[in-house]
Amino acid sequence: MTQLKEKLFEKIQAHRPRITKLTKEFGSVVIDKVDIGQCIGGARDIRSLVTDISYLDPQEGIRFRGKTIPETFEALPKAAGSEYPTVESFWYFLLTGEVPTLEQVAAVEAEFKTRQVVPEYVYTVVRSLPKDSHPMVMLSVGIMAMQKESKFAAFYSGGKFNKMDAWEYVYEDASDIVARIPVLAAFIYNLKYRGDKQIAIDPKLDLGANFAHMIGQSEQYKDVARMYFILHSDHESGNVSAHTTHLVHSALSDPYYAYAAGLNGLAGPLHGLANQEVLGWIMEFQKKLNGAEPTKENVTKALWDTLNAGQVVPGYGHAVLRKTDPRYTAQREFCLKTPGLKDDALFKLVAMIFETAPGVLTEHGKTKNPWPNVDAQSGVIQWYYGLKEWDFYTVLFGVGRALGCMANITWDRGLGYAIERPKSVTTDMLEKWAAEGGRKM
Repeated sequence: MTQLKEKLFEKIQAHRPRITKLTKEFGSVVIDKVDIGQCIGGARDIRSLVTDISYLDPQEGIRFRGKTIPETFEALPKAAGSEYPTVESFWYFLLTGEVPTLEQVAAVEAEFKTRQVVPEYVYTVVRSLPKDSHPMVMLSVGIMAMQKESKFAAFYSGGKFNKMDAWEYVYEDASDIVARIPVLAAFIYNLKYRGDKQIAIDPKLDLGANFAHMIGQSEQYKDVARMYFILHSDHESGNVSAHTTHLVHSALSDPYYAYAAGLNGLAGPLHGLANQEVLGWIMEFQKKLNGAEPTKENVTKALWDTLNAGQVVPGYGHAVLRKTDPRYTAQREFCLKTPGLKDDALFKLVAMIFETAPGVLTEHGKTKNPWPNVDAQSGVIQWYYGLKEWDFYTVLFGVGRALGCMANITWDRGLGYAIERPKSVTTDMLEKWAAEGGRKM
């Protein structure tokens, strides 16, 4: 066993009795209610999923293993010469809940080096797709093509399936996917946008830095990749990509099937696609200023023009959060301390929108949360560094989200969670209960 896998085994063994006790002794304790609006409205806010990887507090924002984003960045060991942690240190932290030592991080980095080589046949499959295929299609197909590598599927098919040991094989698949997906994503970027001019893996680099290297990016962008993948890793289990991955894996579909499904959910315009839509809106907004420097006055007027035309302000509002998304704040702080970026015209506009939009939206009165989410900032950073291919932005999201999804399903199997199977009701039943003023139990 590797150091990380051995530590994870200890954690899972310690956690299992807690789940057994809760199920056997307190399984009938009611923790939530369900109303008609929630049934029709996408099960919003119904407490029915369990994860210890992250929790989204409406006021504080996301906490990874109990730590806020600033606390996470502060606590984790940093990449050499960087203010940001490596993705490998964060992976150890997500899986175990413990801040790794430099030695433990080095062990994960060494492990990822042995896992990160994508089989050549995967590239052949992706290259066979139509050249105008969306990069998210290529990423999903690439992950599915690798399914033949699944150690979990081989374990299950071997006829000696033991649910107590199943997590070990999920861990193997999950670690392979996390190590390989940035390499696959870099291949797709080069195939689609750089004339298939591929750059080989640099075995000396950590995961985020190697991704930057493989797409021909600058030294500065290595920190962008590290930051971006960590910030987009997990947002508790209710979002579409995380929930889909969990749902599909609950049927004991292996991690390749499960994460390909999660990626397909992430591709939706109400989920991962939102960041490129925000960038497009910001550029159109910039045109409305006719080259003028953004000020509170002209940005406020343009915002009201947008709202009065019946349009929304993209990147503002969130299904759960009721404050500025800490992922937005982390990216804003990166911009403010990065020479060149802090003076970039698009960033200056985004910064002025941040200063004015909450007040305008509050006065408008139709937005529950007038504060920016992660998408309000992320596309601008990618654009500044020359990643101007909007369709690829969701692929970047998909690379980061693999961390949270793979950590979660490893723990799902470690704790033996059941197949997910909610119960449906009919519209007639809802109307009957509505007329009665509530269901009679």
